[in-house]
Amino acid sequence: MADETPVFQIQRMYLKDLSLEQPNSPQILLEQQQPQVDINLGLGAESVADGIYEVSVTATVTTKIGDKVLFLVEAKQAGIFEIRNVPEDQMQGIIGIVCPQMIYPYLRAIVSDVCTRAGFPPILLTEVNFQAMFEAQQQQAAQQGNGSRIITGVN
Repeated sequence: MADETPVFQIQRMYLKDLSLEQPNSPQILLEQQQPQVDINLGLGAESVADGIYEVSVTATVTTKIGDKVLFLVEAKQAGIFEIRNVPEDQMQGIIGIVCPQMIYPYLRAIVSDVCTRAGFPPILLTEVNFQAMFEAQQQQAAQQGNGSRIITGVN
C-alpha cells in the first residue's frame, strides 16, 4: 500500500529573473523632484513533475519623475515545492497562499538591494496579504464562471 502521508516541503528557493533599467540616466539623476513609484505583483505556478511545483512571485517596480522613467526593476523569485497527498481543495490554497508567503521575503530583499546598488534609496515592498489576494482572485474567477484554478497572473 502506498504511503498517503501529506508532504509539503521546499526543494529550492532561487532568483529566476532580474532586470534593472535606467533609461534616462544620467540626465534624470539631476532632477530634484520626488519620484512616483508604481509596484505590480504577479504570481505564477506550474507543475514541473509529479508532486513537484514551481511557484514564482514577480515584482515590477517603475519609478518615474513626471513622464520619464527614473528606474525600473523587475525581479522574479521562485521556489520549487514538493506537494503530495494533499486534498485537491487544499492544493489551490497551498500554491496560491502558502508558497508565495514563503517566497515573498526573498523578493523584498532583492528589490531593496538592487535599488541600493543602483544608487537609489531602497524600495521596501509592503507586506502582502496573499490570502486576501487569493480569495479575491477566486471570487473573480467564480463570477466569470471559470471555477477555481491555479493563479497564473495577478496585478
